[in-house]
Amino acid sequence: MRGVAGAALALAMLTGHAAHADSLPDEEESKVLCDAECARALETKDFVTTKSGLRYKEIKEGDGIEPPVGFQVVVDYVAMDEKGRVFDNSLAKGKPNDIRVVDCVGSGDFDSCTVIPGMDEGLLTMKSGGVRRLYIPGELAFPKGLASAPGRPKIAPFSPVIFDVNLIYIPGFD
Repeated sequence: MRGVAGAALALAMLTGHAAHADSLPDEEESKVLCDAECARALETKDFVTTKSGLRYKEIKEGDGIEPPVGFQVVVDYVAMDEKGRVFDNSLAKGKPNDIRVVDCVGSGDFDSCTVIPGMDEGLLTMKSGGVRRLYIPGELAFPKGLASAPGRPKIAPFSPVIFDVNLIYIPGFD
């Protein structure tokens, strides 16, 4: 008994359980900013809608300041397609992101955005310590779309997306 087959047989004999090479390990639960209970609570809250068409709901109101234009902010986020499938998650990566907010929607200069325009706009009216669900319309999301990748669904050009965002702090202010 040599190699993988021998090891699998030895493991089965020791544990009384057969090893299955045709199955994957149990999937870990995704880290989220808004769990099922939070999502149910959001159903009863009204949307806030901006002039650009961005809609959002507060998950938790922050108690700090709103970020000044041009400043860095530190955020965690979970990004989902319109069906709720996660395509990016800073929590799963284990490290929050530093983002410079530039008010590219207010200026109309989407090329100046350091993130998608809808996220930039949503962050500028949040207070540090807050958590918000952003419902970002397609024109404020990914104009070129995102290709699918292992574990990530394809995002078609100009598709609406949903971001749960936690504005952790604003360096130099908090």
